[in-house]
Amino acid sequence: MARVVLENITKEYPGAVVAAADVNLDIADGEFVVLVGPSGCGKSTTLRMVAGLESITAGTVAIGDRVVNDVEPRDRDIAMVFQSYALYPHMSVRDNMAFGLKLRGTPRNEIDKRVSDAADVLGIGELLERKPRALSGGQRQRVALGRAIVRDPAVFLFDEPLSNLDAKMRVQMRTEISRLHHHLGATMIYVTHDQVEAMTMGQRIVVMEGGRVQQVDTPLNLYAKPVNRFVAGFIGSPAMNFLEGEFVRDGGLGFRCGDAVVPMPEGWTPPPVDGPTVLGFRPEHADLVDADGVEAPIQVLEPLGNETLLYTEIGGAPVTVRAPGTVEKAVDDVVRLALRPEHVHVFDAATGAALTS
Repeated sequence: MARVVLENITKEYPGAVVAAADVNLDIADGEFVVLVGPSGCGKSTTLRMVAGLESITAGTVAIGDRVVNDVEPRDRDIAMVFQSYALYPHMSVRDNMAFGLKLRGTPRNEIDKRVSDAADVLGIGELLERKPRALSGGQRQRVALGRAIVRDPAVFLFDEPLSNLDAKMRVQMRTEISRLHHHLGATMIYVTHDQVEAMTMGQRIVVMEGGRVQQVDTPLNLYAKPVNRFVAGFIGSPAMNFLEGEFVRDGGLGFRCGDAVVPMPEGWTPPPVDGPTVLGFRPEHADLVDADGVEAPIQVLEPLGNETLLYTEIGGAPVTVRAPGTVEKAVDDVVRLALRPEHVHVFDAATGAALTS
């Protein structure tokens, strides 16, 4: 296994198109790090620069103790798993997994042992003689993982490997890859646009937008202490609610949004801000109360069994509330909402920077 260090790496295409800018990242030996963000944010480009599939315009990439900017992909001691399984259709599962080792001249007995061990880890031992066309999507992805495992690389790279799977299989494969990381203790870098995948799999998460790193932190810190409005809105499902307005004092501290005033929790102190700002709170941090809260008419309900999502509005701004599954409400009912003081966020209206943690 190996440590991976990215220092100010940049990728610029002709026409001054910057896909990644000044990316700095230090990934410890054996760590599972996830790069996440919307399409076009630079996460896959960053991964491909680590792999050597994209040239680096500026900066350095080090794997282990050596800088690999000018090292060919095959010599970087990495294994990559793509969104496409890229299996040879005329070969058996065994031969697909062994193919790379054969090209490297690995002895036959060593190949057999590595393939057998990887198949046992992934639970595909009974599939070794099948052809890819006889496998389900999840089984094919396991074979692609097995092909990477047998190489025993210093670093595993995953580029949205679960995108082709259905929702149930994605959940199952998330568990498989996390279990695999625990079993191998390998350094893994994983790219996804799905923040749920990122939150459930990564030991640390790198949130990217516009080719730049927005925040690198643990899943819980990203959720509880986002550094800006983008991270706050990207992490969490349903997304954080945002109200644009300003703090007012009229018989108590409140936040004016349109024609509504949200009473701020007793004892909560606002950050030093004067003028327009943005108030943020998550759907699970707004409580239904009988009095003293702000009125929010229900526009849509989504009963999910264990919970019910209420889609409301405050001062013309959409607000989602996560309520108990037993809540008895209907469309056009008006509920009252109160915020929890420990979960109120304030952001600068101009820059999006967090003013509270």
